Amino acid sequence: MKILSIQSAVAYGHVGNSAAVFPLQRIGVEVLPVYTVNFSNHTGYGAWRGPMISPDEVREVITGIEERGAFPQIDVVLSGYQGGEGIADVILEAVAKVKAANPSAIYACDPVMGNATSGCFVAPAIPVLLRERVVPAADLITPNQFELGFLTGTQPDTLESTLASVDLARAAGPRTVLVTSVERPDREEGTIEMLAVDDHGAWIAQTPQLPMKANGSGDVTAALFTAHYRRTGDAADALARTTSSVFDLLSRTHDSGERELQLVESQEFYAHPRMQFAVRQVR
Repeated sequence: MKILSIQSAVAYGHVGNSAAVFPLQRIGVEVLPVYTVNFSNHTGYGAWRGPMISPDEVREVITGIEERGAFPQIDVVLSGYQGGEGIADVILEAVAKVKAANPSAIYACDPVMGNATSGCFVAPAIPVLLRERVVPAADLITPNQFELGFLTGTQPDTLESTLASVDLARAAGPRTVLVTSVERPDREEGTIEMLAVDDHGAWIAQTPQLPMKANGSGDVTAALFTAHYRRTGDAADALARTTSSVFDLLSRTHDSGERELQLVESQEFYAHPRMQFAVRQVR
C-alpha cells in the first residue's frame, strides 16, 4: 500500500507527518510525505521557528511525484491540519489527479479544527472551508466529536445523537467516518470511546481515559485507521487495531513523563496490536 500524506512536519517531537509516517511504515505502508510546514516544534509550545510552505511550493512537490509516475500506485491521499486556506486547493487537486490515475484510490481527511476543551484553534476560514469543500470530497473522515458537531451543525453527545450526526456527515460525501474522543454522559466514569461507521454498520470501542493531552495522537489515529481500513475494508477490525495501538502509545507516553509522544519506543504496538479492547456493534 502507498499513501500520499500531505501534512505538517516538525523536527522536534511528533505531530502531522512527523507523527503519522513512522507508524505507517512500521505496519508495512509506503508513505510519500509532503510537508505543508517545516517547523522546529509544534505550536503548542507557544514558540517555534521555521517556514510555512506556500501552496505553490507544496503543489510543486506533488507535481514532481506525479512526474515520477507514482500516482497510479497511490492507494490513499491523507491530509490533516491545514494551516492556511490555499492548501485545500492543492490537496483537492492532488486527490483528483490520483483518483484519475487510480480509480480505486481514496481520500482520507482528518478535519482538524479544535476540540471540546479548547474550542477551535485554526484560522476562522478553515472550518467553513473543510465543511463546504474538503469533507464533501473525502471518502473517509476522522473528526473528533467536537469537529463532527461543527461539520454537521449539531451538538452530538449521546450515542444516538452522535450516530445521527455521523449520518449527516456521510450524506455530505464521505461514506466512512471515525469519530474520536466520544464522550457520552452515560459512559462509564474514566472512559473515552471511538466510533466507526460505514455502509456495513457502526462499532464503538471504549478505553480508559488517561489524564493527559498528547499532541499528535490524533494524527497517529487517523493514519493507522485509514491504513487498516484501506487494507481490509473492515471498519470493526480497523477500529480494534487502532484503538489498541493508540492506547498503548498514550499509556507509554504517560508513564514516561515526557510531553512528546513516545512514538519510536511504542513501535511494537503498531506492528502487533494487543487487541485488548472489545469492539461492540451498535448498529
